[in-house]
Amino acid sequence: MSGLPEESESERLRRLEARIAAAKGGKDARPHQEEHYSQAQLAWRMVTELVAGLGIGLAIGLGLDTLFGTTPILMVLFIGLGFAAGINVMLRTAREIQGRAPEASGDGEGPAPDETDRRAGREADETEER
Repeated sequence: MSGLPEESESERLRRLEARIAAAKGGKDARPHQEEHYSQAQLAWRMVTELVAGLGIGLAIGLGLDTLFGTTPILMVLFIGLGFAAGINVMLRTAREIQGRAPEASGDGEGPAPDETDRRAGREADETEER
């Protein structure tokens, strides 16, 4: 290419890699992704899930009404089904977030409150059997 010997090109490449590593400050090349999300991000995620359910229900209902030539009965029906599906997805997301949250038990230590309730119920059942 430039007529330089192979060793000098590999040496230049090593020097360039060293400069890049020094500029990065030894940071990992992978982008940093936080496991903790802000409350606003979670709220927007849930709103988006609800609106998506409504939108999909609306689209299916309008499409079927157009196909069958019916009044907007199917649109209303599918909007309701889309709303129910959106609420279901929101609740599933809330359970998922609650299960991951370390502060779910209050001080961040020990099991989540619902697990404590289940343990207390099992212990009560065991004492009744005795």
